[in-house]
Amino acid sequence: MRPLLAILVALSFIAVPAVASPAPAYRAVSSIALPDGEWDYASVDPVSGQLFVARADSITAVDLSGGHALRSFGAIAQGHAVVAMPGGRVAVTSGRDDSVRLFDQASGTQITSTKVGKGPDAALRDPKTGDLIVMERGGAVSVIDPEAGEVIRTIVLEPGLEAAALDRTGTLFVNNEKLDRVDVVNGSTGAILPPIVLAGCEGPSGLAYDAKTDRLIAACGNDKAAVIDAAHRKLVGLLDIGKGPDAVVLDAPRRLAFVPCSQDGTLVEIALDGASGPRVVATIKTEAGARTGALDPRSGIIYLPTARFGPAPADGSRPALIPGSVHLIVVQPDVVG
Repeated sequence: MRPLLAILVALSFIAVPAVASPAPAYRAVSSIALPDGEWDYASVDPVSGQLFVARADSITAVDLSGGHALRSFGAIAQGHAVVAMPGGRVAVTSGRDDSVRLFDQASGTQITSTKVGKGPDAALRDPKTGDLIVMERGGAVSVIDPEAGEVIRTIVLEPGLEAAALDRTGTLFVNNEKLDRVDVVNGSTGAILPPIVLAGCEGPSGLAYDAKTDRLIAACGNDKAAVIDAAHRKLVGLLDIGKGPDAVVLDAPRRLAFVPCSQDGTLVEIALDGASGPRVVATIKTEAGARTGALDPRSGIIYLPTARFGPAPADGSRPALIPGSVHLIVVQPDVVG
């Protein structure tokens, strides 16, 4: 073999470091009108192809399969979290009457109503047990058997509870926005473990867990996102985001997380993988007021509820919604699906 040819053949077997794929570009492409009224969290049920938004007195359902048909159902008192459940059901926390209600998605019929502690807010379903875990502003966590409609465990923490997440071992992590920390609970026994102090993160609200990297991402009220090592229970980084965040939307298959920032009218895109951990890769223009959202895992499309508002009152209270302005912002990746 000639020397030059030998060198070329040898070089062909040298491993070339893989180049990371660029994060997809996202943009707000359209909007879907919603009925008037307040809103909070939203969720997508990929099985039924519906998006649910918790409203002040009901649940709004949007058909994502085509046409975006709207309907409202249920009677609740200040809805906060809405969670798609197996068997064509949906659960919602009703904050003003301290209850959690389960509805049939198709008919809108209420199946159960479970009394819980003061101010039920965020909620999630434990995929291993099927239980519904509800965070209460009064400082307790209620674990509900949705089949029986009964509280099977109450875990007493401290007031200020916000969003929560379960890691791959079943450990429960709960943001406490008043104490600037993440409370930790053994999911099997309910035992309270030492909290994770979030130095530099004020008022953590939204929270998401990425199983691949074993990291939590918390949205902080001081324009930061906290990155937390779940296994070692410690804060490992702070990312710069926008003003007024509330939720963290995780897209694990596409290795991204998103933080809607209501005051800036932006959606911050965070890449989950990388040698230095999660990093901000883009800031997408949305609209003021968009603070929560839901991801359709089938398409990667993100839906952000918001509205237009009147002038801010002199007393500092929340400005009034402009009638007929409530809508979903549709944020789409450059490659759908």
